[in-house]
Amino acid sequence: MKETETIVEMITRFTDIVNGLEALGKTYKESEEVMKILRYLPSKWHTKVTAIQEAKDLTKLPMEELIGSLMTYEINLTKKLQEGEDKKKKSIALKATTKEEEDVEEEKPSDEDDDLALIIRKLNKFMRGERFRGRKFTSRRDPSKKESSSHGDKEKWEEKRE
Repeated sequence: MKETETIVEMITRFTDIVNGLEALGKTYKESEEVMKILRYLPSKWHTKVTAIQEAKDLTKLPMEELIGSLMTYEINLTKKLQEGEDKKKKSIALKATTKEEEDVEEEKPSDEDDDLALIIRKLNKFMRGERFRGRKFTSRRDPSKKESSSHGDKEKWEEKRE
């Protein structure tokens, strides 16, 4: 069965094939035809096929009863699919603006500008805090090494150290 095909179309096509084979001399029992129809239904029909196989004796199931059962299931299946599609549909409303409103909106700062301004304010506040105010950055040189400093001679360095 094709995905877009209905049960009636599938049964018509199946009957044409079986009649053509009978004309060539190949005949099938009704139970064999029922099994072939159930075997070739698509995967979305799997639950119905399983239910029919468990509830009915397939060797005694008439073709008309099978077709009626499949047509009923198809109607219910399409009804459920339509209900699901109706739930998925959403209406979209678009806001209408005039040219004057667009000009005003272009003058407003964007969210990115607001975020950047907030980050700059917080950074400035942090830099003005007690941690950075009056802090002296000194080198971490070992005073035991006798090197000349940028402030003067070795003697001056030693005097400062004492």
